Amino acid sequence: MLDEMTIGTLNGLKLFGMAASLPGRLGDARQAELTHAEFVGLLAADEKTYRDNRRLKRLLKTARLKQAAALEDINYRHPRGLNKQVMLELGNTGWLEANRNVILTGPTGVGKSYIACALGNFAARCGNTVTYTRAARLFEQLETARADGSHLRLMEKFSRARLLIVDDFLIAPLSDTARMDFLEVIEDRCGSGATVITSQCPVKEWHQSIGDATIADAICDRLLHHAYKIPLRGDSMR
Repeated sequence: MLDEMTIGTLNGLKLFGMAASLPGRLGDARQAELTHAEFVGLLAADEKTYRDNRRLKRLLKTARLKQAAALEDINYRHPRGLNKQVMLELGNTGWLEANRNVILTGPTGVGKSYIACALGNFAARCGNTVTYTRAARLFEQLETARADGSHLRLMEKFSRARLLIVDDFLIAPLSDTARMDFLEVIEDRCGSGATVITSQCPVKEWHQSIGDATIADAICDRLLHHAYKIPLRGDSMR
């Protein structure tokens, strides 16, 4: 009866992790060997694990990553020019903390989106907010938002994400509005967040593909300066 009251109190205090783990810990004979402080410490750890898992689930749901991908599952055997040392470096939070961008280029099917989503998964597991979007969808959303008055709010959403992933950049020519919107997004994020870009268009052709020389200069300067550039090649892995 006392245990049920305690569990009810923990739930009332929103200590759901403790409430869920308490019956199991009380039923484990080994717990009798612990001091009171050690037992409470384990319950506190259970609560932290519960909250961390809830936060991760929420971050991944909000991120809406295209693929369920993980850095540890990346295929290095396929000949596509992927530098394992660079990926190991991206397997720590230094690039996120330094707001460094990652540019993945190469033909369709070589795994650009998978690697981008793996980086997004890693960032979320480290407690960072992540937003994934295809470039075409990004421009479509911004165009619609401008018409219904929510443009500023949507821009703020993209600027606040600790990591923004833009997939399939420059797969189609940019309109004047799309160029300006993209520059504004990148400008807002400069120095305050990391951005991952995937593109079939080689970096050396970005300037011409963006279309407007002045805007192209500004976009390339903010995206490419001090960025990890990962050019992939080879046959499709699909």
